[in-house]
Amino acid sequence: MKKQKTILAAAIATALMLHTWAVSAQDIAPTQTDQADSKKAKNLEAVTVTGSHIRSVDVETSQPVFTMDRQAIKATGLTNVSDILARMPSVGTPDITPQDTLASGSDVGGTYVNMRYLGSQRTLVLVNGHRWSTTLSGMTDLSTIPVSMIERIDVLKDGASSVYGSDAIGGVVNIITRDRYNGGEANVYFGENGGGDGQQKNADFTWGHTTEKNSFIVSAAYQDLSPVWDNKRELTKYANGPRHPDDGWGIGPWGRVLDPNNDNTYVINHGATDTANFGNYHPYDSSSLADKYRVSQDMTFRAGNKLKNLYVQDSYKLTDNITLRGSATYSTRDSSSQLAGYPLSTDATGLTINPNNAYNPFPGNATEFWRRTVEMPRITWSNSRLAHVDVGAEGFFTFLNHDWNWDVGYIFSQTHVRQISSGNIYLPNAEKALGPTTIINGQVACANAADRAAGCVPWNVLAGPGGTPQSVWNYVNSIGTSRQFAQTDDITANVGGGLFDLPAGTVNIAGGIEHRREKGSYHPDPNDSAGLTTNLASAPTNGRYDVNEAYLELDVPVLRDLPGAQEFGVNVASRYSHYSNFGSTVNNKYSVRWRPIEDLLIRGTYAEGFRAPTINDLYSGTGQSFETFLDPCDTAFGAAATNSTVAARCVAAGVPANYRQKDQAGNNITSNAGGQSPTAFLSGSNSKLKPETSVTRTFGLVYSPHYVEGLDFTLDYYNIRLTNAIEAVDASDILSYCYIQNDPSFCNRFTRNRAGVITSLNESLANLGSITTEGYDVGIHYRLPETRFGSFRIASDSTYLSKYDTTSGPGQAPHTLAGYMDNEVGLYRVRSNLQVDWAYKQFGASWTVRYYSGLKDSCWSVSPAVECSNPTYTNPWIGSFGIAQKGSVAFNDLQLRYTAPWKGTFTFGVNNIFDKKGPFYYNVTLSGTGSPPYNPAFDYDRYFYVSYNQKF
Repeated sequence: MKKQKTILAAAIATALMLHTWAVSAQDIAPTQTDQADSKKAKNLEAVTVTGSHIRSVDVETSQPVFTMDRQAIKATGLTNVSDILARMPSVGTPDITPQDTLASGSDVGGTYVNMRYLGSQRTLVLVNGHRWSTTLSGMTDLSTIPVSMIERIDVLKDGASSVYGSDAIGGVVNIITRDRYNGGEANVYFGENGGGDGQQKNADFTWGHTTEKNSFIVSAAYQDLSPVWDNKRELTKYANGPRHPDDGWGIGPWGRVLDPNNDNTYVINHGATDTANFGNYHPYDSSSLADKYRVSQDMTFRAGNKLKNLYVQDSYKLTDNITLRGSATYSTRDSSSQLAGYPLSTDATGLTINPNNAYNPFPGNATEFWRRTVEMPRITWSNSRLAHVDVGAEGFFTFLNHDWNWDVGYIFSQTHVRQISSGNIYLPNAEKALGPTTIINGQVACANAADRAAGCVPWNVLAGPGGTPQSVWNYVNSIGTSRQFAQTDDITANVGGGLFDLPAGTVNIAGGIEHRREKGSYHPDPNDSAGLTTNLASAPTNGRYDVNEAYLELDVPVLRDLPGAQEFGVNVASRYSHYSNFGSTVNNKYSVRWRPIEDLLIRGTYAEGFRAPTINDLYSGTGQSFETFLDPCDTAFGAAATNSTVAARCVAAGVPANYRQKDQAGNNITSNAGGQSPTAFLSGSNSKLKPETSVTRTFGLVYSPHYVEGLDFTLDYYNIRLTNAIEAVDASDILSYCYIQNDPSFCNRFTRNRAGVITSLNESLANLGSITTEGYDVGIHYRLPETRFGSFRIASDSTYLSKYDTTSGPGQAPHTLAGYMDNEVGLYRVRSNLQVDWAYKQFGASWTVRYYSGLKDSCWSVSPAVECSNPTYTNPWIGSFGIAQKGSVAFNDLQLRYTAPWKGTFTFGVNNIFDKKGPFYYNVTLSGTGSPPYNPAFDYDRYFYVSYNQKF
């Protein structure tokens, strides 16, 4: 903590030092002349456009860039960058959302962006053109960027590895902060769901002072977001949705035992506490809900969090040609989520009730049992702290009779994450509490004196809720602490300007070098890592790598002011990257822009891209997860049921001829969806990984008719092909490779016992997968002429997804996913936003419609006849599961605003004003995230908010 405070102090001191220097230096710095040189003025007007290092006064480039300005950001009524970006039609559901209840790891609690459905780790996030902090898994937590400081957000919907390096495959998000600001501004915000929960309280304050030479801004922000619970609304109350309230129940809180005499299972009668008397038990009925538990009643649907952020920024014009700049950010995020109590069982832990335990209904036997610890829910608290410092200098000069610009900079970014988990079972103490007992002073006590001295309390684990004293819970509870550290040191130097003039204009060039070091570590709780608790075990992570890069970019205007070629130009960029862990890669990009007439711009790009393996990919320790999979050797639903060759391979490998796959409850699986493994499978890194590679092609046009002022029309086609995708080879694919593809190299990734049950499986990473996606972006923006009723602005942005195919490895059937619900991600054919904004004097209003086209979903496995529009539909990746076509949905948002004479602005808004609910998607449930079958991208309630802005 002391080190973190030191970093914070240094970060703020850096920016404040620049500010102090600026104020004191004004008296000795050269005085600006009254008549500025015209070339210098032109240079100052030029800006660096997202997606290029070449400065230009023309913001319409050969690359598709979508810009959301401050007004559009405020019109959403949202206060988190991730939520704002998620409204864009080209942005999909992030890899981790606050609704992923079962998600684990240090990334949980953050908010991310996923462009083109390619994954959050394949979207590069910049702030003012510079890389922002990433986690060990390569994702950028957008909650660390305060919305109060954002001037605009540029989204480059194109590959840009030749310009920015790794990760810019799906696209680039460049967040531009406010620059020159005078005065103060305060905002307060309160929002609440129509159901009375999910309250959000925000407050921020920004102050800036700008002089001829200096611009200083400081901003502080606070956000408090309350959790939303599954059991508060019918939509999320049941694990498998309100249409199937009797499905998805798990192990109950009443002790269940296996009778060693006949292998039948029995449950203690509800309310009974004398568990040693077998007369207090009744036969367990797996089809009855009486002895099960609706686990969703104890779970958070959306985690709560608190955010605090301090941002300082300063720039000082040292001379007419040199400007010093600096910014520093410190943010903290506290979040928490809750799961139902652990489903404790002999199957999962190996624990049994000791033959000499007083509460054992079968004395003399090591009794197997099942019991959910509902009195002690599993809670995870996360605290994330980010310190980010960006300092540098920039300027311009004249060379070859042309204007040139340069900049140098250093970025230091450091993140610390601490997670504390409670509610899991510490197995050594649980074994002692279930061990032999004795009677002391008429009370049951642990038989071992040393254990008693260490706090051992006998555990009547079979007693239902209320039958276990708090002293036992204190003894068996595991409180684990894990820590993650990530640091980036980034040094850059860039220079660019005009080389020579052609009849069509100046040939410009830009070049630069960059050195970046990424390092980090993850230290799980020692007891978890050693397998001494029921928490998922993982090994430590520790590693680093260095990157040295150099790039060149050339822009050549070929034709101008000719019939059929008002403008024609090409842009070429190339970046060389050398990584200390895997070697070198070169990525090129070629762009063309053509303006046949003044109103029409035609553009196209061909870009090579890559994503380097992250520290987690390369050096993470082994982790555990309980995967949902289908065993090909299952004789009812697996490939062995219909494929005699597969059946023969299974038998040859020692699998019994009548083998049936079991789920976590020990029952036979009942559908092609398979079942969740009762044994934790292993996942891990691979230090030999190579980078992912991609090729992006775009072609589009921008039409701005001169005869309709204020109207812009854009149409862009994109095609992205990603290969060597780094991914964990999941259980279903490993088994398919072994038995169906007959690839023996995958058969050594798992083991089985004599009954055929898989007892271990390794899902470590590999460069195996591929993704191909293509589609169209359409934008129509029209600012109408002023009328006596005020000004109107119409904006429509849409994306059509024509293709999204994935393969998990060579020889595997492609997953054709466009138009499907894929786990938690809806790959909509059409997403569209339409907004109408009105402003009249001090009044304003906006209406927004967000449209999502229908999706194909898995039929509900328990009752396909009820929710299955095409039960006979089959394809290689769904099997005979059938298809359920779900309809489209549109959400409507309203915002009203009023600006008072004292520079105060009142805003009132309702998102999802008609309280629209989307369809239920059972692929969400089957994804294993613990979420109910509702699309996390959809509004689940009407949401009201009010805000007040005061300028000083």
